[in-house]
Amino acid sequence: MPQVNALRGRRAAPPARKAPRKASTPRIPPTPSAPAPKPAARPPARPAARRFRWWRLLVPVLVWSGVALAALLLWFCWDLPRPDVALETTRRPSVTLLAADGAMLATQGDLYGERVRLRDLPPHLPQALIAIEDRRFRQHPGVDVFGIARALYANLTAGEVRQGGSTLTQQLAKNLFLTPERNTRRKVQEALLALWLEARFSKDQLLEIYLNRVYLGGGAYGVDAAARLFFGVPARRVTLWQAAMLAGLPKAPSRLNPRSAPEAATARTVEVLEAMAETGAITPAQARAEAERINPRARPSRGAGWFADWVLEEVPTRFPDSADLVLRSTLDSRLQAAVEARLAALLGGPGARAGVTQGAVVALDAASGAVRAMAGGRDYAGSQFNRAVDARRQPGSAFKPIVFLAALERGAAPEEMVADTPLHIGNWSPGNGAWRPRGEISLEEALAYSVNTAAVRVLLRAGGVRPVVEVAHRLGIAGRLPNDASLALGTGEVTLLELTAAYAAFSNGGRRVTPFALAASGTTPLAHRAPEQAMAPEHAAAMRRMLAAVVSRGTGRAAAVPGRAVAGKTGTTQDFRDAWFVGFTTPGGGGSAGPLVVGVWLGNDDASPMEEVAGGGLPARLFREIVEAARAGGE
Repeated sequence: MPQVNALRGRRAAPPARKAPRKASTPRIPPTPSAPAPKPAARPPARPAARRFRWWRLLVPVLVWSGVALAALLLWFCWDLPRPDVALETTRRPSVTLLAADGAMLATQGDLYGERVRLRDLPPHLPQALIAIEDRRFRQHPGVDVFGIARALYANLTAGEVRQGGSTLTQQLAKNLFLTPERNTRRKVQEALLALWLEARFSKDQLLEIYLNRVYLGGGAYGVDAAARLFFGVPARRVTLWQAAMLAGLPKAPSRLNPRSAPEAATARTVEVLEAMAETGAITPAQARAEAERINPRARPSRGAGWFADWVLEEVPTRFPDSADLVLRSTLDSRLQAAVEARLAALLGGPGARAGVTQGAVVALDAASGAVRAMAGGRDYAGSQFNRAVDARRQPGSAFKPIVFLAALERGAAPEEMVADTPLHIGNWSPGNGAWRPRGEISLEEALAYSVNTAAVRVLLRAGGVRPVVEVAHRLGIAGRLPNDASLALGTGEVTLLELTAAYAAFSNGGRRVTPFALAASGTTPLAHRAPEQAMAPEHAAAMRRMLAAVVSRGTGRAAAVPGRAVAGKTGTTQDFRDAWFVGFTTPGGGGSAGPLVVGVWLGNDDASPMEEVAGGGLPARLFREIVEAARAGGE
């Protein structure tokens, strides 16, 4: 078979040789206590891709975290102001209004004082600020982590916000660069700007900037402006308690204003003094002693607010430049105080019992027209409407002197006789009240006793309505006046200031004056419209004679001042809706430069009737009290 043949054709392999047998050696059994070590097992090898997987994840996380952080910072910083530009002073021009004696009446705009240096200030002023606002001011870098933690703990413990963690530098950053809004974004911006300020300025420089720029209420920025506003002294001269009061104001400038809230300002000052004692700036005994000396300046006259408003209204037109202004007014502080006190007393006493709720007073210098006092109502805080300047009311018989002047200019004389009997003009017949007709009386008696029928006949003798209206306009009374004979009884409408200024011409020899309130800008006197001759001097003398008779024996006897020549006229409108007295006297106190003219109006804003209040009653009495108070103040 082929398979067998194939097997036969192969050569047989030689038999394998046996290895020579070695000599046998005795076997030593292993020691049981020392087994042979086994080789350590090797971990299985990781693939290269798995070995670098975590590093590949960490890198993008870090990158994107950086991008997110950069975006967050950009969001916080994109609208940050440029600090170097914001440090430049940008503010509204200020207007400071002073009384004639230099006392401050009002401010408008942003009030800044002199720039003060830390070395020029009494040490207790910066010490007080640091003690109450930021005790770690000289240790922290602008943001106080410990202060934030302390405030957070105190607020959480109290369950309400009682402490703030902002540093002085953060407050400065907020005041200089940021808006008052409160949110996380603004707080972060505040912290960033505080760090920038700390990097650029020294601690003393930051304290100086703060003291010169912080808002302290009343329109005052900086401690010097506030010291002058509240205490009448520069910051270099403030006492310890005054420094403590200034240091306490940044917390709430309006609520702690020593003028409008003296009690709150005093309590805050005591708190500052105690903080100074805790920091060692003063001793506890000094703190107690200064607390006893606290005496905020009394609240300024609120009635002068009407005067200040009247003055400041014309400032933008009269002074169009944007520079700061210090304006000295004509207001007499003593006379103003007398006007306010007497008006308030009358309205609160006999006026209240007679249904009188409002009043107004104007006092001016008859020779020049300078306004010495003005009260536009009973309470400026309750109503800023100026009834002395803006209210147009019927003057009643207080208008009659103008009618009689028109008659004098047509040739009449005080001794001339006029009928006082009943009169009919068409369907109109004026009444005479309680006056009993005598047939004929002199013009002087007709004015002294305010006889209506005689006054209408005097108007007709003067030529009618037109000449009387012309005389009224010549004396400064503006507005429409009725075109009928009722004008003789004061049925037109005038303001108290207009009517009082018109009476000045009777006092000063016939010259019309234009009321004004500003005497100087800084040290530069201001020009005013010079008085113009509005009537002949002899006519002015005749009018003084007749108006003096009103006070000596007529309807205005309650206005008489012992030892003083007084002249004036009463006025009462229908149903006792308005009661007037306008009069003048010789110089006598209050610093008046010439004869003083005082106008008084009493009534109600809604024109409701009073209880038989006539011009010869409460208004004449108030006139006398004001003149007597001004006289006493000048002696």
